[in-house]
Amino acid sequence: MNAKDALAEYHRKRDFSKTKEPGGGNRRARDECRYVIQLHDASTMHFDFRLEVDGVLKSWAVPKGPSSDPHDKRLATPTEDHPLEYQDFEGTIPEGEYGAGTVLIWDEGTYHPLPDSKGRETPMGEALEHGHASFWLDGAKLHGGYALTRFRKGEDGGDEAWLLVKRADHRVADRDAPAPSRARSTRSGRTLRQIASGSAPRQ
Repeated sequence: MNAKDALAEYHRKRDFSKTKEPGGGNRRARDECRYVIQLHDASTMHFDFRLEVDGVLKSWAVPKGPSSDPHDKRLATPTEDHPLEYQDFEGTIPEGEYGAGTVLIWDEGTYHPLPDSKGRETPMGEALEHGHASFWLDGAKLHGGYALTRFRKGEDGGDEAWLLVKRADHRVADRDAPAPSRARSTRSGRTLRQIASGSAPRQ
């Protein structure tokens, strides 16, 4: 599936005359694949975990946010693919629009796939299709190996579900995602409240 077709659901859910979210189509993939984690104060507070894969951002809603502790298994529910430009989106989605609420860029950086136990490196899109992907994050806040594993396929009308887990490596830490009220944007330094009120980013 090409990026245009992959973004059909994203476009269907949004009225771009009302929301400032990007429509997409103006950015090409770069040499290094990027990721972004956005804190989203919508009807339910959650983190959106997004990986650049095959020209789009593959996305999961993670209610409790990522953890640096391998003992924590975080539920991750797939959402529609987002355009690459969404890596830069920070602001408020207006009432009445899909996902209405404030969005904060909590973490961002680059990532690369990790080889399996036999040293084989599977392309990220293929790994996700098969239901398990291991990757290394180099971000402002998160570092080290992580894995996404599908444990429910979403058949018979149920929702597909994954787990996001920190791998046991030298970047392990007994540290959880912060309380949303204390979270600050890695891009602008603002809190959710400051973004919602329109406060200017730090210089």
